[in-house]
Amino acid sequence: MADGPETLILGQDCLQREAAALCRIEPRFRPVWDHLDEIPLRLRPDGFSALLFAIVGQQVSTASAAAIWARLQEAGFDDTANVALAGDQDLANVGLSRPKIRYVKALAEAAIDYPALHHLPSDQVINTLTAVPGIGIWTAEIYALFALARADVFPAGDLALQEAAKRLFDLPERPKEKAMRAMARGWSPNRGVAARLLWAYYRMETEREGIGE
Repeated sequence: MADGPETLILGQDCLQREAAALCRIEPRFRPVWDHLDEIPLRLRPDGFSALLFAIVGQQVSTASAAAIWARLQEAGFDDTANVALAGDQDLANVGLSRPKIRYVKALAEAAIDYPALHHLPSDQVINTLTAVPGIGIWTAEIYALFALARADVFPAGDLALQEAAKRLFDLPERPKEKAMRAMARGWSPNRGVAARLLWAYYRMETEREGIGE
């Protein structure tokens, strides 16, 4: 990461400015940008519940995740202290699997200083979050991108981003994570905008939602 404060994307003005810079670096993003009335911002609240929601949604359908999340909230388990005090059966009763119970408890016990993450470089944010069982690189990068508004984070393991890159750049095959990460380095310091444009392009191409663990 570059020295000094990292650029944040906090609204459409920021997105449009960074998109213009990105298109100067890589003009093939320009038709995607031109097609959009607005680039999806997708900012979300930060903190324990944001990561908890990501864990709940792993490897289940959107509908199943929503149902489990609703039960979890009703039981008050979107609160760190309540999760720390809960028994495994309490968490199983709201629909969490045995591995997810372990991950949820580990997240509660990790005592992450969420406000402090705003002041850490993105690589340190990702290292902090991935030290918690159940939080992979994709989840940590999504958190940095959308909960912390970081402008230069790119979740290279995302299958929708990989498929969109294959189509937009006319690649012979979908790039794997390592190749995708190498490609995205050329889009720095605007990789967060590149990700948003690729997700938008994926939706245009397939009419399906792009974010998934």
